[in-house]
Parts: sequence; C-alpha cells; structure tokens
Amino acid sequence: MKRIYKTVAVVPGAAGGWQVLLDARVLKSPAKADLVLPTEALAQAVAAEWEAQGDTVVPDSMPMMQLASTCVDRVGPQRAVILDSAAAYGGTDLLCYRAAEPAKLVERQARAWQPLLDWAVLRYDALLHTTTGIIHRAQDPSALNALKRALEELDDWQLTGVQNVVALTGSLILGLALFEGRIDGHQAFELAELDESFQIERWGEDDEAKDRRQSLRADLLASLRYLDLLRA
Repeated sequence: MKRIYKTVAVVPGAAGGWQVLLDARVLKSPAKADLVLPTEALAQAVAAEWEAQGDTVVPDSMPMMQLASTCVDRVGPQRAVILDSAAAYGGTDLLCYRAAEPAKLVERQARAWQPLLDWAVLRYDALLHTTTGIIHRAQDPSALNALKRALEELDDWQLTGVQNVVALTGSLILGLALFEGRIDGHQAFELAELDESFQIERWGEDDEAKDRRQSLRADLLASLRYLDLLRA
C-alpha cells in the first residue's frame, strides 16, 4: 500500500502500555484492534519500521509489527488454541528424531541436541525420549504436561514469540531454550538446520535452499529481538 503518513511517534497509551502514532492517528492492527504495546522498546521498534518505509509500505519488511499484530489479532483471542498447538510439538520434537546413519551425522545430532534435552529435564522436569527414523514414538504424558505448563506461564506477548520459534524450527525445546536465553537466534538456526547443513556439506547448496535458510535465520533473529524488546 502507498505511504500516506508523514510522521511517526510513540506515546503512552491511555490505559497503560505504549502506542504508535502515524501523524495523529493511532496505529491499529490489521484486524483494526488497538495496538497497545507492553514496552516502550517494542513500541519504538515498531515505530522505526514504519518510519523506515518508503513511498510504498511493505509489511514483510516489518517483523516487529507482524509479531505484535499476531499477538493482538490471533494469540490473545485464541490463546487456548495457540497453547495447544505449540505444546503439541513436544510430542514430535525435532530433537527427538535422530538419524540411524551415517555415523558422523548420528554423532553430530547427539552432541548438539542431547544437551538441550538434558536441560529440559533439569529445567522443566520433562524427560523426552529419542528414536531413530521417522516412526512416531509416544512421549510420557507427564513430560508433555510439564512443557505445556511452561508455555502456560507465558503472557500473550511472550507466547507469540515462543510459538513462532516453535513453528519455524519444529521444536518446542528450541522455542523454550531461546526464550530462556539458553541459546541465541543463530544457535537456534544451526540446531534446527543441523541435518540440512550436514547434507549441504556433502552435496552443496542450491539457490532455493539458500533462500529458504536465509529467510529462516532472519525470522529466528527477529523472534529473538522481539522477545528481548519485551524485557527491555
């Protein structure tokens, strides 16, 4: 859409929080809900994205706006559904499905992934079992319930960032580890793309895979920045 505003500002919300003004108009979400942001830092980041737009507004160039809008329009109104969806990844977590061969990949997966599964036991009392291949292995319900409780403790804004990481990586453990500061965005990418990186080392990388991986890395780094801005 065409840029029709000239100035961008951040102001305190009437009922708390922070809002962004485009000229004198309060910024709303795509669903026309009031976009009241929980921290000034996040509001400033959203404002900077709008300020950086040229003659045409490009929504895909505004990840903080997209995540904030997702919280207001989707996560808040559908919190129970979002919780169930994110928690379900614990039953098929990427880190639990290991290769049977080659030996180098098996060793690399164990070295990179197992420490995070061990951390989940200590942090959440959630023991997830590993398997080889793609055949589903049921996890202990008590472990899955423990991981869901960890998600339930998040507010809507935090849940938005975590569920985005979970969906991007296919791993609930990676989403929680990123939120807890156990790993950063670059590490989340490397852990999620471990198998793909191994194959690229052997066979090379085509342009389509390169573009996909660059997009994934950018999305994960944006999710981490969003979570950091909630703490600022």
